[in-house]
Amino acid sequence: MRENPLVLHVLGARPNFVKAAPVVRALGELGVRQGIIHTGQHYDALMSDVFFADLGLPEPVANLGVGSGTHAKQTAALLVGLEEVVQEQEPDLVVVYGDVNSTLAAILVCAKLGVKTAHVEAGLRSFDRGMPEEVNRVVTDALADVLFATSPEALSYLASEGVPASKVHLVGNPMIDSLYAALPSLDPAPVVERLGLPERYAVATLHRPANVDTVEAAKELVDAVLDVSRQIPLVVPVHPRGKARLAAAGLDGPSVKVVDPLGYVDFLSLVRGAALVITDSGGVQEETTVLGVPCLTVRPNTERPITITHGTNRLVTPALLPAAAEKALADGASTPAGELPVLWDGQAGPRVAKVISAWLKGDNLAPASQGKRPE
Repeated sequence: MRENPLVLHVLGARPNFVKAAPVVRALGELGVRQGIIHTGQHYDALMSDVFFADLGLPEPVANLGVGSGTHAKQTAALLVGLEEVVQEQEPDLVVVYGDVNSTLAAILVCAKLGVKTAHVEAGLRSFDRGMPEEVNRVVTDALADVLFATSPEALSYLASEGVPASKVHLVGNPMIDSLYAALPSLDPAPVVERLGLPERYAVATLHRPANVDTVEAAKELVDAVLDVSRQIPLVVPVHPRGKARLAAAGLDGPSVKVVDPLGYVDFLSLVRGAALVITDSGGVQEETTVLGVPCLTVRPNTERPITITHGTNRLVTPALLPAAAEKALADGASTPAGELPVLWDGQAGPRVAKVISAWLKGDNLAPASQGKRPE
C-alpha cells in the first residue's frame, strides 16, 4: 500500500449521497486522502447538486454526466467513463454504495482493473431478481473485497452466497447517521407553508419501474393514490423517470399536489410532519422508521424487512392501498420512540471509516459488530 493511499467514492443517485456523507466525513477526520466521482446518474440539480450542499459533501474530482437511459445504455456509459477516471486517479480503494447502476458499473470496472473495492449497504436482499437493483446487489457483493452490512439479517444472506465472514463487517446504517445529523434542521412548517399544504397531509414518492414503467401499472397506482387523496391531502415529489407516465395516468386532483424533487432537508422535513408516507423507495422506509411516521410501501417485497418487523412499514398492493391508508391514519405511529434496529445509533460512518483506515494500513480488524442503540 502507498504511503498516502487514496480512497474514491462512486456516487450516482441521491441515496448514495446520503449514505456516503457520514463515511466521507469520518474518513476525513482520520486524515484519509479521498475523492468523489459523481457519475451523474441523477443529473438534475434537485436530484444531486442540492444534496451535495445539504450534506456537506466536497466537490467531486470528476462528474461523468451520464444521465438517464435504458439500463444497458446507462451502464455502458458508466463503464466507459468510470474506467477512464479510475485509471487516471489510481485509487487504492473504491467505495460504492447501495444498489444503483453506478454501483454495479464501478464494481465491474474495478474487478477488471484489479482495484480493491468496498460496498456500503451489503447483503440487502428482496429475493426478486426481476428488480434491477437486486441484480446489482448480488453482483456487487460477489465482487467486493470489503462488505459493510447495515443489519444482522444481511450477514446470513451473504454467508449463504459464499461470501467469507472475514470480508463482512456489521456497522449499522450510515443513512441514519445523516438523518440524525439533520434532525435539528428538520422543520416541516416552512416547507408546508411554501408548498401551500394543510396542517395534516400525506407524502407519496413513486418511481420504481414495476410501478410506473407501463401504462397499466401506472394507471392502477394512480387510481389508488387518488383514492387515498380523498381521505387526506397528498403531496407528491415526482422523480423525473416517472413524471410523464404518472401525469399521463391522471396524477392530478383537488387534493393532490405534484411538486418537483426536493432537497434532502426539505424532503425529510416534509416527511417528519406527515401523517402518512406512501412510497416504493428503499431509503424512505428506513427514514420513516426513525421518524416514527407510518409508511406504506407499494411493492410485493422489500430488501429492508427490519422496517416491517419494527412496525412502521407495511407492504401493500395498489388495490389494498386505500384501505391500508385508512387504517394507518387511524392507528398512527406504532413504534415507541427509541426502539430502533440495532446499530442505528448515528455511528455507522465512523465504524466504516475505522475499518477502511485499518484495511489501508494492512491491519486485519475483526468484523465490527458492536454499538449502542440511540438514546
